[in-house]
Amino acid sequence: MSDPFIRAARPEDKASWLSLWQGYLTFYGSAIAPEVTDTTWSRIIDPIVPVFTRLAIVGDKPVGFATCILHPRTWAIEPACYLEDLFVDESMRGRGIGRLLIDDLIAMGKRDGWTNLYWHTNSGNETARRLYDRYDKADDFVRYRLPLRR
Repeated sequence: MSDPFIRAARPEDKASWLSLWQGYLTFYGSAIAPEVTDTTWSRIIDPIVPVFTRLAIVGDKPVGFATCILHPRTWAIEPACYLEDLFVDESMRGRGIGRLLIDDLIAMGKRDGWTNLYWHTNSGNETARRLYDRYDKADDFVRYRLPLRR
C-alpha cells in the first residue's frame, strides 16, 4: 500500500466521493435526497463557496474525506473552520487516515490564520472519540437543533 496523502477534492473525484458519501450516510443510518447530495458536491467544487473537501488518497483512490465550512465569527476577526463531515472507508480504518485529515486541516488553519477548528460527533461514537480526544477533550457545551423544515 502506498502512503496516504491529502489533497483538495477536484471535479473528476465526484464518483469516488459519491461512494464515500454513501458510506458515510450508511454509517449514520441516514438518507438524503439526491438533489442535496448534488448540491453538496457543487458547493465543494465551487471556489466561491466557503465549503471545501479534503480527500485522503491511497494509490490513486480517495479513501476518506473531511468536508468543512469556513465562516466568519463574531468574537474574532479571523474565520473559524467547522469540520462538518469526516469519514474514512471502513476497509481503510485504523491506518491513521482520520488523523492525517485532521492534521491537514490544522496545518491549513495555522497557515491561513483561522481562529480554530471545531466539530462534533455522536456521544456513542467511541472509535472517533478516541481519535478526537488525542487533540483535545470535548467541551461542556450542549447542542440544540431546532428543525425549521419538516
